Amino acid sequence: MFSFAAPLALFGLLGLPLIYWLLRVTPPRPREIVFPPTKILRELKPDEETPSQTPWWLMALRLALAGALIVAMAGPVWAPSGVVASAAPTLIVIDDGWPAAPTWERRIEGAASIIESAARAGGPVAVAVASETAAPVPGDGPRALEKLRSVRPKPYLPERKAIGEQVVAFVRAHPNGRIVWISDGVAQGDATGFARALKASGVGGVEVYVENHAPRALAAPTNDAAALSVDVLRAGGEESTVVQALDAKGRTIGRAAVDFGGARRVQAKIELPVELRNEVSHLRIEGENSAGAVALFDARSKVKRVALIGGEGADLAQPLLSPLYYLEKALAPFAQVRTARPGAVDPAQALLAENPNIIALADVGLAPGETFDALSRFVEEGGTLLRFAGPRLANADDDLLPVRLRRNGRVLGGAMSWEQPKSLAEFDATSPFFGLPASKDVTVQRQVLAEPDPGLADKTWARLSDGTPLVTAERRGKGLIVLFHVNADANWSNLPISGLFVDMLKRISAMAGESAPSGGEGSDIAADQSALAPMRLLDGFGALGAPGPTAQSIPPGFEGPASAEHPPGLYGAGEAFVAVQTLRPADEISAFDFAGAGLSASALRSGAQFDLRGPLLLFALIAFIADALIAMALGGKLRLRPVGAATAAVLALLFVTATMDKTRAEPAPKPAASQREKDAALTTRLAYVISGDARVDETSRMGLEALTQALNSRTSFSPGDPVGVDPAKDDLAFYPMLYWPIVASAPQPSAKTTARVAAYMKQGGTVVFDTRDALSQRVGGAPTPETQWLRDLTRGLDIPPLEVTPRDHVITKTFYLLDGFVGRYANGETWVEALPPEPKDQAARPVRATDSVSAIVITSNDLAAAWAHDKRGQPLFPLTPGGARQREFAIRGGINLVMYTLTGNYKSDQVHVRDLLERLGQ
Repeated sequence: MFSFAAPLALFGLLGLPLIYWLLRVTPPRPREIVFPPTKILRELKPDEETPSQTPWWLMALRLALAGALIVAMAGPVWAPSGVVASAAPTLIVIDDGWPAAPTWERRIEGAASIIESAARAGGPVAVAVASETAAPVPGDGPRALEKLRSVRPKPYLPERKAIGEQVVAFVRAHPNGRIVWISDGVAQGDATGFARALKASGVGGVEVYVENHAPRALAAPTNDAAALSVDVLRAGGEESTVVQALDAKGRTIGRAAVDFGGARRVQAKIELPVELRNEVSHLRIEGENSAGAVALFDARSKVKRVALIGGEGADLAQPLLSPLYYLEKALAPFAQVRTARPGAVDPAQALLAENPNIIALADVGLAPGETFDALSRFVEEGGTLLRFAGPRLANADDDLLPVRLRRNGRVLGGAMSWEQPKSLAEFDATSPFFGLPASKDVTVQRQVLAEPDPGLADKTWARLSDGTPLVTAERRGKGLIVLFHVNADANWSNLPISGLFVDMLKRISAMAGESAPSGGEGSDIAADQSALAPMRLLDGFGALGAPGPTAQSIPPGFEGPASAEHPPGLYGAGEAFVAVQTLRPADEISAFDFAGAGLSASALRSGAQFDLRGPLLLFALIAFIADALIAMALGGKLRLRPVGAATAAVLALLFVTATMDKTRAEPAPKPAASQREKDAALTTRLAYVISGDARVDETSRMGLEALTQALNSRTSFSPGDPVGVDPAKDDLAFYPMLYWPIVASAPQPSAKTTARVAAYMKQGGTVVFDTRDALSQRVGGAPTPETQWLRDLTRGLDIPPLEVTPRDHVITKTFYLLDGFVGRYANGETWVEALPPEPKDQAARPVRATDSVSAIVITSNDLAAAWAHDKRGQPLFPLTPGGARQREFAIRGGINLVMYTLTGNYKSDQVHVRDLLERLGQ
């Protein structure tokens, strides 16, 4: 936008002093001097003198004045888009696929500038987008602008074939027409064919404009047993980016930095605990607002917990021949496998306590009893029971099977058999395995046969070449029972050692959910062959919203590509939904070679148009005043005394100096916050103080990660990933609690750092000091090195009086009811800020509270070591005295600490609510 501040300042600097001194100049008073008449006549001179020629600089000024007036009367406008106005019919073609979304506003502004330029020239304008097939109709500028403002980017990549045909039709109707293509710059979407259509249309000139932004996208997202992974694609541009993992509420759960290193496609991995990865609803490229930059997850993407139970036998003697070995190897890439501990009396009951999604029974017969009842409840409540045949199951008789079985089974291809081993038949379209290759190399020598009851065909997912069932399934309650009619090892079939076996188990794992979809008996997530209606769909900017009127249901097994009828998003109902991605796993994006297509592309400079009449008229006014003053000065009618000239110069100097002083007086901008500080301000995180000992710091990090995971799974508080902080450099105000492990060999912090920690504690922060020396402390003995280090530190912290945590302190009841705080050790004491004694008349109150949170907590039980576990959930350090109960109470104590720092006396108020209400009533 043009500003008149500079011309007005120039006018004030030059014109005002001159006008001021014009008013101050007074003609000299005449003196009465008598001359002889003859002398007076000789000295008479004409009043007007004509110069011999006009100075060249004055002539240039007057020509500039006249030129400014003439140009101003023509109404000039500055168009930043750089498009030259033309009266010829203009067709503006805009690519409206997802690659154009990140710079959509600039594209619209650039297109609006082109429309306004064409409208001023008096030519008709038509707007066409790549996703439409209707013929564009030229009209006036306002109509074209109205059409332009109604266009939004689409969440898919339209094919340009239809719009290419419309361009050819437009050129035929308007031979002298003009084509403007605002391209998204990618070759996908038949850009080559569209460019060929433009060249073949015979139009005089094609103007191509592109934005200086190379789109990026995500493809092939997976959530396997190891990590979240996704392929990151780019069409050029920056060499690095960041992929975020977000939950359904938009909270960031994890991030991964991506460095392309010159490649066009790289894989990003986000390593998180399984529980957190199962909370991820979508991945997004940071700062890339487009549907292509979003990858969705559905119920099939969650990592399932699979419990394996095998029958009794010689499995321990020959583990490589055990059915569980093959199952574990096949499930490990995409599931979290659990097996019962050796010697467990009831493996099923022990594994059910771990809340698995799938329980796999390898040749296990179930007799009525507690185990049978527990597995029945597991299936009824939504679990998946995966069973494999074998010698025991062939002679068993239980109801947890999808079909009735014949006794003993069927032997194929042996010395006592009349038949040869059978191969697999092709999977039916109604089978969840449809689309998998039925390899002829997979053969079956023995199987358990199903009784030919009514409905057997509907329950059959896989058949042999002779039509006998190989895999059957049945929905029961909210759960699913699946039976493989062969064993899970290679004794009956080579299926368990084939790649097809892994794919089949992966399909079954993807179907395992917490509840069954509505649809009646026998329906399930994958086998329900009714179409899935759109539930929530992505728009062009990558935001999930309500489905549009053109979206249609997808058929079972739909794998793309995304289109106008099937936009990317979530399809289904309730928890039984599937995700349709913007890009298919093998899709690529690349920059389009305009030069190779015989076109010349220019950068689209968006922005509003500026009317230049105002600045030109202002210049003409200043030039006119200057010309008048110069003419007066040359004619001798403008005389400035030396003192006046000096004063004017001083005033001008003061004016300039005041302006510079005002500029210098403006406060300097504050330094921009770092990305770390922005993340800390937006997401609450736990933090630990970096001690300098790599082993201690790693234990602190892993311990707080485990505590964060527990908070996410057990409470409504969802903190971000913990971070390590340096009190001497980092801003501590972002973190409600600091865990500070004491290392005796570390140097003492400086006085400035100690002051920062003291300010943090006075402003409401809580520091948990952990000396980790409970085993080496001696009652009445000399302090340990860690305790002495802490004493030296606290001399500068203005520590309040401390006391051993009372059993009725609010910190012991903020979430769990605890008697104390244990960690790797259980014999150490925990100290908090001492509270004033309760009044005698309120001694029976169950909780002692304080209006503020204790700024300091001191323990020696090594809390982080008790919390820490590896990526598989296995603890890293043994406990003293030990046991799962001690580790559980350590986690509970950590949760209480966090809740205490966040809520203060909230829990105390809840306990004393009756007393508080009575006080308020008084």
